[in-house]
Parts: sequence; structure tokens; C-alpha cells
Amino acid sequence: MIDIRKMLPGDRSALYEILQQTDMFTMPEIEVAMELIDCYLFNKDQKDYLIYVAAEDKKNVVGYVCFGPTPATEGTYDLYWIAVSPDRQQEGIGKTLLQFVEQQVIQKQGKIIIIETSSQKKYKPTQQFYQSNRYALEARIKDFYKTGDDRLIFVKRL
Repeated sequence: MIDIRKMLPGDRSALYEILQQTDMFTMPEIEVAMELIDCYLFNKDQKDYLIYVAAEDKKNVVGYVCFGPTPATEGTYDLYWIAVSPDRQQEGIGKTLLQFVEQQVIQKQGKIIIIETSSQKKYKPTQQFYQSNRYALEARIKDFYKTGDDRLIFVKRL
């Protein structure tokens, strides 16, 4: 059974492995993800990032999500990272994590969730995942990441 719980310091290495194993993220992207993880773990005063893990038997981490309130907005949240171990994908864990975020945002009187991703071909399943969960593609910034790699901005109004 999969449980969603707050990230603990002992989960850090498992998340690093998941980010590498998915083969979706570049090393600079993984470094950014780890920077947010470290900020969450080691800066108890920060309020920008909320990180939860999907764990089997409360120990075996199989995925995670990082989200938080968008600075200088009212009720808008950014979903920064969501990743599931490759050997556990297609089991509904990502959807469970996404629905968890939506519930948390609603509880905090949030009204909008924003997710940004790449237009690269390898991200097509990611884009389809967001769309199948009722996120609408609201913006495209051409050549944002590099020439031919657009930034796609998905939005869900709660």
C-alpha cells in the first residue's frame, strides 16, 4: 500500500536515485531538484517548498512531489517536481501524488496550480499525464530552454 507522507532526511538519497533513474532530467535539473530538497530539509524557516513522498510500508520511497505557494500571489501554487521510480510508473502513483497536491492546495484556500514542463518529445507522456488530469496548456514560450525546446505551462483551476 502506498502512503503519502512528509519527506524525511533519510529519504534524500532515494529521491536522488529516482531523479536519476527516470532518465528524464539532466544533471543540472537534478541539481536544482536536490537544492529544493535540501532547502526543505535543512532550512526549517522556509515556507516556499512542500515536499511529500509516496512510500510503500512507510519506508520504501517510490516517488515524490515538490510544490508551494507562488510568491506575491493569492491562491496560486506551483508544482515544481513530480517523479516516480521507473519500475513503479503506470501504477497510478503519479496520479495519487498529483491528487494529493490538489487536496493540499484546496485545504490552503488555493485556487490555481501551475506546472511547467518542456516541449521535448521525451516529455510527451508527461504532457499527456497533465492533460489527462484536467490541466490545460495555457502558455508556450518558444525556445525557452534552448532552440526548439519550448516551455509549456499547464494550469488547473480548482
